[in-house]
Amino acid sequence: MATFINEPSHTFNEYLLIPGHSSSECVPANVSLKTPLVKFKKGEEPSISLNIPLVSAIMQSVSGDRLAVALATEGGVSFIYGSQSVEDEAAMVNRAKTYKAGFVKSDSNIRPDATLADVIALTKATGHSTIAVTEDGTSEGKLLGIITSRDYRVSRMSPDEKVETFMTPFEKLIWAKEGTTLKVANDIIWDNKLNSLPIINDAGQLCYMVFRKDYDSHKQNPNELLDSQKRYVVGAGINTRDYAERVPALIDAGADVLCIDSSEGFSDWQKLTIEWIRERYGDTVKVGAGNVVDAEGFRFLADCGADFVKVGIGGGSICITRETKGIGRGQATALMEVCAERDRYFKETGVYIPVCSDGGIVHDHHMTLALAMGADFIMLGRYFARFDESPSNRVSLNGTYYKEYWGEGSARARNWQRYDLGGDKKLSFEEGVDSYVPYAGRLKDNVDLSLSKVKSTMCNCGALTIPELQKKAKLTLVSATSIVEGGAHDVIQKDKSSGFVK
Repeated sequence: MATFINEPSHTFNEYLLIPGHSSSECVPANVSLKTPLVKFKKGEEPSISLNIPLVSAIMQSVSGDRLAVALATEGGVSFIYGSQSVEDEAAMVNRAKTYKAGFVKSDSNIRPDATLADVIALTKATGHSTIAVTEDGTSEGKLLGIITSRDYRVSRMSPDEKVETFMTPFEKLIWAKEGTTLKVANDIIWDNKLNSLPIINDAGQLCYMVFRKDYDSHKQNPNELLDSQKRYVVGAGINTRDYAERVPALIDAGADVLCIDSSEGFSDWQKLTIEWIRERYGDTVKVGAGNVVDAEGFRFLADCGADFVKVGIGGGSICITRETKGIGRGQATALMEVCAERDRYFKETGVYIPVCSDGGIVHDHHMTLALAMGADFIMLGRYFARFDESPSNRVSLNGTYYKEYWGEGSARARNWQRYDLGGDKKLSFEEGVDSYVPYAGRLKDNVDLSLSKVKSTMCNCGALTIPELQKKAKLTLVSATSIVEGGAHDVIQKDKSSGFVK
């Protein structure tokens, strides 16, 4: 008969942290969330570390190039989704890698023969008041002028008036050549009291815009995760089927780290994929693997040569793998067992392989629990899907805004490679759902809030670093009754928006 584990597996919501002694140094400002992303040997530093312990899930509705830039700006890494053509994924990686902080590709462009009505329509569509006038109306056309709100007055001008009659012409513009550093560009802006500075090449074509407002934004992001060439660090998802074509394209596009995207990682398919990468690239290409839920699965992927291992099957909010196939494990139990095996592996071999907790995060405090249980970093899908920067559409339902969110195992994604076990190359049944999540605004605002809670809780435990938290944390299981007790109860709550009770 089957091997039977005679104890239940647990989720994050079944645990609480017990406070430890907090010294006078334990204030959130002193907390460091730096953590390794890829494996390293004892006494050495990892080749890639995260400044915050968050990465985004390899999902169509989560990780595009916009989110990759936004998350790297905060200190994390986005794994751009692989359930698209090799060319499209490589292009996304390239866009994120070539994005220059402070140098913005103009998304408000118009031809000189357009009209004032066209200008007004464009400003409403983009929300931007600075418009580049180029010969062909594209972001890379020859720059002929600039329009700002100071160049026209709707009440005194005809909607049919041509752009070329009221734009600020090129000969009156202050501009800089391609190759100008951000510091020099900002100095030109401040010295000349400008709101924006066009950057053009030798042919007079528009390359970038540098805006005064972005100067402060750049200064406010000390955690930016950059490579040796000052480009954002970007990850990308791969599968165990077309890796021979996908991996070289992603590496050429500039991907810093790869991750095998699979619903279940304890398989020869992952071994073959990692072996192929090692044979051709050695250890220069970093690749994570997973997902697994026990010590045996971790040991298998560690021996295969994985640079990090993802833990979690069936715990995602849109995942129905446990429901449809009956496999998986409670995320907290799976994570603690795998992390214990990681520590044993480190003691035996001197090689530390970071563990990524993937799935099961419902509340912000679950992030702290995952880190305390041993995770080096956390992969999130639903959390990031809610933000402006995710690739999905924002929709209004009954007066409330939501973002679309669907699983890679859903019929909408049709990511058969993620679930394929050597079959007939199709998604035979769904392991994910198509859904909505409440719209939450900008990534930065939400990440700042979530991590402020993590830092505060770490201070309550007397820890200033993630390794210190894992050493000092004390966890306790809680009953169903105490979970109820932990929330607001036995009161009539006020509706915060109206002041009325509910």
